[in-house]
Amino acid sequence: MTSHDTTASGPEAEGVRLQKVLANAGVASRRVAENLIVEGRVRVNGKVVTELGSRIDPEKDLVDVDGTAVQLDQSKRYVMLNKPTGVVSSMKDDRGRPDLRRFTKEWPERLYNVGRLDAETSGLLVLTNDGELAHVLAHPSFGVTKVYIAKVEGRVTPQTIQRLTRGVELEDGPIAADKARLLSSSAEGGGSLVELTLHSGRNRIVRRMMAEVGHPVVELVRRQFGPLHLGTLPAGRARELTKVERGALLTLSRQATSSTPEEGAPDTRDGDPPAD
Repeated sequence: MTSHDTTASGPEAEGVRLQKVLANAGVASRRVAENLIVEGRVRVNGKVVTELGSRIDPEKDLVDVDGTAVQLDQSKRYVMLNKPTGVVSSMKDDRGRPDLRRFTKEWPERLYNVGRLDAETSGLLVLTNDGELAHVLAHPSFGVTKVYIAKVEGRVTPQTIQRLTRGVELEDGPIAADKARLLSSSAEGGGSLVELTLHSGRNRIVRRMMAEVGHPVVELVRRQFGPLHLGTLPAGRARELTKVERGALLTLSRQATSSTPEEGAPDTRDGDPPAD
């Protein structure tokens, strides 16, 4: 039984066989892809397809295997950069400061940064030409979390950590960390390390929160963005996301847009303010 039909208004031969689409996307060999379909592990536009003769339109239909989205549009590029300090989150800085162009030269597509890290903040930045995905990642209404490690002045106490999660009042309104953890604290004046998890996209939010509780940031790095982890990627290096990472991002994007419809066009360009 086929639960999806892309050929209702055209001849049966329209579209591409599902097992061929999966093989072309690098999911598995065609033989293994056939097994996945028969076992009911493949969905097209949210519906399980078990018929090997099923054909789809790879440019329009959404496919997932075992609940993980499959990238069919090979024109979309997804890159992780460990942005070093001293670099502005812009593809072209009108003041001549070091920008992101140097990190995208090896890819022919025109890539844009998803949100921003301020010049003195290092860490995980996503570069892509997928505007819809960028919108989901950057817009705070979708609740995509980011994890930061902040080296701050002074000895941070457990009470301060509690204050960060309860919320502090800033000039542009209250804000609370989704999670906060004290990683280390030196009684000898060496400062403290704090891990903060936030989904806010407000300007320089980590720095302003820590300053508000009396511990100005000395160094700040973003270690995680949604399902992505910086890992051992060196500062100043960029790499394409793995198939698993792309699947996780696309799954997140599809789930977010199906449950939280957003108005307005996505924007990955240089107009949005720095986030952190």
